[in-house]
Amino acid sequence: MAKTIKKLTPEAGRTDTAGLRACDADALAKCAADAAQPWWRRRACAQALAGRVPERQVARLIACVQDTGDVGEVRIALLGLLADRPELLPWLRHEDRQQDGAYGMAEAVLGARGALGDLTAVGALATLAFNPWRHRRETGEAGLDALAARHGARAVLAELDGARPEDRSTGVRLRHRAGEDVTDALADPDRAVAYRAREFLTDPERLRGYLAGAPTEEAKLWALYALHRLTDDTAETRRLYEELGRPRVEVAGLDEELRAAIVHEYGQWAEERTDPRWRIEAVCTQPPPASDPAERLQRAMAALTAAGLAPKPPVSCGEDNRQGDGTYHVIGYGPSDSKVFISTLGRFATDHDDDPDVHRALESAGFRWIDQAVGSIRVTDLGVYYFGSRDPLDVHTLLFYWQD
Repeated sequence: MAKTIKKLTPEAGRTDTAGLRACDADALAKCAADAAQPWWRRRACAQALAGRVPERQVARLIACVQDTGDVGEVRIALLGLLADRPELLPWLRHEDRQQDGAYGMAEAVLGARGALGDLTAVGALATLAFNPWRHRRETGEAGLDALAARHGARAVLAELDGARPEDRSTGVRLRHRAGEDVTDALADPDRAVAYRAREFLTDPERLRGYLAGAPTEEAKLWALYALHRLTDDTAETRRLYEELGRPRVEVAGLDEELRAAIVHEYGQWAEERTDPRWRIEAVCTQPPPASDPAERLQRAMAALTAAGLAPKPPVSCGEDNRQGDGTYHVIGYGPSDSKVFISTLGRFATDHDDDPDVHRALESAGFRWIDQAVGSIRVTDLGVYYFGSRDPLDVHTLLFYWQD
């Protein structure tokens, strides 16, 4: 049977899942616990054991979970498999679990505590369920749902602290699951709570009624945003936006050309704590005039050639960085590694050295040069994901954005 398991898992990424599920549970458990086997085979065996762990192998598998020197992926898979074993709870609740550095283990421990009915984990699970990373959020929500299923939603709500936005977010979700109206959460002072509340709202008429008497401007804008997401009625959204006075986030130094390029690229899809005024502005204002990126690059190449700068063929920022994608192209020029960047969001160009010859050549061809003063303007209250951060970015980064 061990040979069969090897044939069903010949290498990482190649697993016959159905075939593995048909294997003897005892053999799978032994393989999952065998440190001599490759980690990906052990993890596959653990996953194939779902719902049929042999009782005589439980102690051995628990020992693997508790072995901090074992492979994290295997330990996490086994913990998910054994999350119904109450004898694990004292170990899961021990303060040493906070020092376990295996990637994903802290989240798995919390999820298991939820599955085992540990109400003392509510606060930590609420924090996890408020995490911007989806996989962490889903683990937190699953743990909270397990606790609500075992103890009732009221028992979980009783463990929450209304002073914490993550607890209020969990409260909104549990209230919604219980059939309550959570429109009032659009007025929450934390934008991430309001953002998450709007996904539970499905009644346009209720939102229209709330919009008329919402307690704050932000609450009105969240209601308008939620309404637009339900109806996709741009005419109504624009009319209501006009009635609200067209509120927007004012950014010193950000002119209308830059603003339009940025808001229509990022406004609707920005991170949770983005000011709702950016989101509504993206819906209700006209986007920049359409332009042909290929023509823009040809014009840049012609201008650089005419200036005697010997430009190289343009490449995307992803190709230049050898991975990822973004909002600009790169044109190398001259005998060195000098580069100029041409934005895909409009007629914007820049480089790292502020080369005056390049600057003059491109401006003469109709490009707008983004210098240090303009590029350093921070676009406040607009959260855009950037290498693990979700804080507001400056103009340069937004116009010439790259993410691997």
